[in-house]
Amino acid sequence: MTKEQKFYKTLQDVFIGAKVEGKGGFVNLMKIKSNYYRKIEQLLKEDIEKALEKYPSFRDELFDKLYSFFNRYFTESGSIYFNSTSFHNNIYEKVYTDEKDVILFWKTQILYYVKTDRIFRSLPVEFDSLKFYLDASKIESKKANEKRSLVFELSRIREDDTIIFDVLYSERGAKTKQDEILKAIKKKGIAITEEQLERAFRVFEKQSEVDFFINKNAKAFLQEQFKLWSYQYFWEGAKEWGADRVDQLQILKDIAF
Repeated sequence: MTKEQKFYKTLQDVFIGAKVEGKGGFVNLMKIKSNYYRKIEQLLKEDIEKALEKYPSFRDELFDKLYSFFNRYFTESGSIYFNSTSFHNNIYEKVYTDEKDVILFWKTQILYYVKTDRIFRSLPVEFDSLKFYLDASKIESKKANEKRSLVFELSRIREDDTIIFDVLYSERGAKTKQDEILKAIKKKGIAITEEQLERAFRVFEKQSEVDFFINKNAKAFLQEQFKLWSYQYFWEGAKEWGADRVDQLQILKDIAF
């Protein structure tokens, strides 16, 4: 993957985050972010191409620096905050008040917490010559940190013997009807045990939890961090800066902002 591809993938992740399937208000919000990104991506590419007309050789370095910077603050869930910061980077904020000299805030103090949840994706599973496809598209978004179990419903069996399941959250105590599912699968001539069926379900359920946050002022936060990064780069860089180099760094700033 080129530096340019890595940058656009990172930018895409912050708007779309991990792919979310299903129904509900939160899922709809994630889809709106995804649609918004598709509209601005082309505009961003046009701005970059125009900015690089004078310095085409600066292309790789531009994308390398953009990726290196933004990758530290974009998370899997699409949140913007300190995500991958080196040990020497300052991740605390000093606040001076009349009552106390210094107050140290943890690195998530700039965020509104939304929820912790598992992001379920439709998942193909294969083992022991069995093929499953677990469809997550009908899962409705939960409220806050509501605890709800999953129910697996047999949808159909393809001609290639792939066993398709719809995955939903349990309603009114509903449970997966494993005995009925096993009978239906065996009627199609597929040899399967209860243990194998449960193994396929466990693979799906192991998808990891993600914390969702909203940054109180993402633009101001990123601009502040970029200024700190650029100051450090400037003072640790070359002793002399030519006009072309200054122009290139201005392009980097304009695109980042």
